[in-house]
Amino acid sequence: MLSVRNLTVEVGGRNTLENGTFTVRAGDKAGLVGRNGAGKTSMLRILAGERPPKAGSVEVVGGLGYLTQDPKSVAVDDALSALERVLSGRELDIIAARIEKLRVDVESDPSEHNLGRYGNAIEDFERRDGYAAEAECRRLLAGLGLRPDRAELSLRVLSGGERRRVELARILFGGADVLMLDEPTNHLDADAKTWLLQYLRSYRGALLVISHDLELLDESINRVLHLDEGTIVEYRGTYTQYLRQRAADETRQASVAQRQQTEIQRISTLADKMRGQTAKRARVAKTLDKRVERMESAAITGPTKQRTMRVQLPDPPHAGRTVLEVKELTKSFDGPAVFDNVNFALERGERLLVLGLNGAGKTTLLRCIAGTLSAERGTVEFGLNVSAGYFAQEHETIIAGKRVIDHMTDAASLTDTTLRGVLGMLGISGDMAHQDAGTLSGGEKTKVALGMLVAGAHNLLLLDEPTNNLDPPSRAAIGDALAGWKGSMIIVSHDPQFVAGLEPQRVLIMPDGTLDHWSDDLADLIELA
Repeated sequence: MLSVRNLTVEVGGRNTLENGTFTVRAGDKAGLVGRNGAGKTSMLRILAGERPPKAGSVEVVGGLGYLTQDPKSVAVDDALSALERVLSGRELDIIAARIEKLRVDVESDPSEHNLGRYGNAIEDFERRDGYAAEAECRRLLAGLGLRPDRAELSLRVLSGGERRRVELARILFGGADVLMLDEPTNHLDADAKTWLLQYLRSYRGALLVISHDLELLDESINRVLHLDEGTIVEYRGTYTQYLRQRAADETRQASVAQRQQTEIQRISTLADKMRGQTAKRARVAKTLDKRVERMESAAITGPTKQRTMRVQLPDPPHAGRTVLEVKELTKSFDGPAVFDNVNFALERGERLLVLGLNGAGKTTLLRCIAGTLSAERGTVEFGLNVSAGYFAQEHETIIAGKRVIDHMTDAASLTDTTLRGVLGMLGISGDMAHQDAGTLSGGEKTKVALGMLVAGAHNLLLLDEPTNNLDPPSRAAIGDALAGWKGSMIIVSHDPQFVAGLEPQRVLIMPDGTLDHWSDDLADLIELA
């Protein structure tokens, strides 16, 4: 069970929640929703014990499983295999290592003491279903879409999407009584998402999930916690039912607020009329003034209007006809090549979609082109006057401890006013410009990273899952802006609607590096990517 009492959350000097109180019991499946920047991720970090609250208390009864938005933020030995990492969810990796050490001790000294310790370790391993654990771990990894051959690889060679699947499998394997999941369907293909939704539906513990995946919110939750403007409001039912209830609440709230303001205005006007008349009427006017003050202090505000984004990208600087040439590019990580002998060229204004299963090397290819990773063989050659901007899937360009405005300044030599205007266009308010970028939510980091691309005035964009963590209105606005942009793009995305809007001309299928023209029959492969 999760119990929250009078919780206040502060992010960047502002309270994103004040005196929030709610409980999530076993069998409850609650979705935490709100616009980008409302403070959902910061609140979940506090509930999971990663940060202390400004005020209030959080109590978790039973074991806790917590999935962060960024799996790389978790301190892990990268030499571990994916399978070993999942086994650590029940500390079976530690127990297995202890058993092996005790076995060696018994061989060298078969004393009663050593035999007893060895027997106790074996019993502990059996109590935790250690002998059946590996098969269970492999089943979880397969359900989440990690290929069997990838389970043996070390974490350092796995893609960001694969690392996230491993962390999610570890949490599910741990058998926690309370699950807190931040965007669990990020990087999951259609089959893996279907598997996860079925798992969550059958989960009997307490679940609190942040997600912009409308299917997950409709299929797997029975309560909604709406966070906005420092308050949290609870609704019963699915996400679709919440939307209807929220709309009705906002209509009632707007009506009450209007009636209150009308009455305040009527009494204020009456007091003004009396003020310049007789002394007796002047005293009545003062009484009315005090009544107006009480009414104003108790008045409610109308519902906050949904913020709309209108993103406009500047026209790209002119470039030569051939923007990029990739020749015989090969990359491996301490083993077989992730991809070998990839060749393609990109023309001015062309959009190339990179497709392939998780682990096929899509992100690795973009990193090699962007220059953040070195290839074993091959060349990457940019054309005349080409300026490339890279959007990293894991927000590697967003540095904790560095202010938002400093990120923007490093991206472009523009005035502070202009850079703030770019941030404002993307929904990052002025008071957040001096905030530590490491404290931003995933959606806010996405917007800052996109802002850096906008300010940089590039004519080639390398986009690796740019719609991850965005709420639906932001995703639509940014998708529309990119669709109307005239520069060149290389895109990695599992968002079919986003890809359809961009209308790529060609497709590069990884890891083979096969080029093909885009056609609608390839659309079904996007969610498998």
